[in-house]
Amino acid sequence: MTSYHALTEAEAIAYARSIPNLFAPDSELSSREIGDGNLNLVFHISEPSTGRSIILKQALPYAKVVGESWPLTLDRARIESEALMIHESLCSDLVPHVWAFEKELALTVMQDLSDHVIMRKGLMERNRYPLFAEHISRFLANALFYTSDLGRNQQEKKESVKQFINPELCKITEDLIFDDPYRNADTNNVPPAIMDAVEHIWNDKELHLEVAILRNSFLTNAQALLHGDLHTGSIFIKQDSTKVIDPEFAFYGPMGFDIGAVFANLLLNFAAQEGWSADVHSRADYRSYLLATVKDIWTRFEGEFRSLWNRYGVDRMSKTDGYQDWYIQQVLRDTFGYAGCKMVRRVHGLAQVADINQIEDESAKERAQRISLQLGTSLIKHHRRAVTIDEMLELADKAIN
Repeated sequence: MTSYHALTEAEAIAYARSIPNLFAPDSELSSREIGDGNLNLVFHISEPSTGRSIILKQALPYAKVVGESWPLTLDRARIESEALMIHESLCSDLVPHVWAFEKELALTVMQDLSDHVIMRKGLMERNRYPLFAEHISRFLANALFYTSDLGRNQQEKKESVKQFINPELCKITEDLIFDDPYRNADTNNVPPAIMDAVEHIWNDKELHLEVAILRNSFLTNAQALLHGDLHTGSIFIKQDSTKVIDPEFAFYGPMGFDIGAVFANLLLNFAAQEGWSADVHSRADYRSYLLATVKDIWTRFEGEFRSLWNRYGVDRMSKTDGYQDWYIQQVLRDTFGYAGCKMVRRVHGLAQVADINQIEDESAKERAQRISLQLGTSLIKHHRRAVTIDEMLELADKAIN
C-alpha cells in the first residue's frame, strides 16, 4: 500500500488499523467517504463498539471540480500536515490533532471533528458563536507572530520559508483571486443577471491597479506562515470550540491575507442575509452581529499581537519607537484589500460560496451578489487609506443602503 493510489474504503480501514495506539488489532471498524471538497478524499473511520473515530485525508493528484486535466502536487499533503503540527504547537486547542502522516500516500490521519459543524453552514443557519472572535483572533495572532521575523530567529524563519514553498497551490490563488476575476477568463462563472456589474469590474483600471499592488505583496512579502485558505469552510465550530482545518495552501505571505479571508467570508454572509431571513429586524440584527464579530476579531487580534510583540519579540530593531504602530497599520491595510479580493472572486470566479449560491429567491441572490461586488471593490480601493477597522464596517453598511 506504499505506492501512491487513491485509497478504497477497505484500504482506509486497513491503514487505520495499522496505526499504533488507536484501535485494537481485531476491532470492527467502519468507513464512509465524507469529502465534499475539490482536492481530497476524506474517510471517516469509526469503531462502533467504543465510539472512537478518526479522519483519513488523502490528497488527490487533480482538482475534482475540473478533473484530471488540472493536475495538482501531492506535496500539499505534507505541507498541510506540517502546518497543522506547527499550529498545534502554538495553539493546541484550535486545530485538530495529527496522528500520522504517510508521505507516499499523501495521507494525513487526524482528529475527528464530527461533533463540530462547518462554520459556513452554521452561519447560513444564522447561528451565533460567542467565543469565535476570541478563538480565531488568538489563532491568528499566535500563528502569525511566532512564524514571522518578529517572533522567530530570522535564519530559522528562512529555513521554514523553504519548507513551505508551495508554488502549485499559490498559483491557484494568484490566478483565481488576483487575475481571472478582473478579465473575461474561461475559469469565471458569471451569473447572467449581474453581467453589467462584472463587466464594470473587468474595465475598472483604478481597481486593477489596487489588485496588482495586493498581488505584488502576495507574491513577494514572506511575512509569516499563512493558512492560505482561511474561509468559513475551513473552520469547524461549535458553541465552545473552534478548530481551523485544511491548511494545504500554507506558505509564507502577507499576514493580512489570512485575516482578510476570515473577514471576507463573514461579509459574504452579511451580504447574503436577505436570502436567509424575510424579517427585516431579524436580518438587521444578524448583520449587526456579523459586523460586531469583525470588529471584535480585529481588536482582539491587535491586542494579542502587540502583547506577544512586547513580551516575546526577538528582533532588536522591532523595538524602535513607532515601528510597531506602522507595522500594525500595514497589516490592517492589507486586511482590507485582501478581504475585498476574496469577496469579488467568490461572486463570479471559479469557486463560489453556498451563502449566496444556495439562496432560492433569484432577486435576493442577485442583491447578495451585487452587495458583495460593491463591498469587495470598495475594500480594495480603500485599502491603502484604511486607518481603523471601523471603516470596514462603514463600507459594509454603505453597501446595503
